[in-house]
Amino acid sequence: MKNQPKKIEEYPEILTLKEACELLNCHPNTLRNWDNEGTLKAIRFGKRGDRRYKKSDIISIIHKDEIQ
Repeated sequence: MKNQPKKIEEYPEILTLKEACELLNCHPNTLRNWDNEGTLKAIRFGKRGDRRYKKSDIISIIHKDEIQ
């Protein structure tokens, strides 16, 4: 059986870079660029400054694309 994509409701409220990419169907560098530009701000944590994203922000981006 082929892996079915997860429904957005199944994702946690704080998403990893990989999870955000899955939802937006984009490359990780796109999200990194959006963070640097201020288009989609990431939550940074840890010594490495790993990026995490709010699911609500991702949903806003998805709905913004649907409207246009």
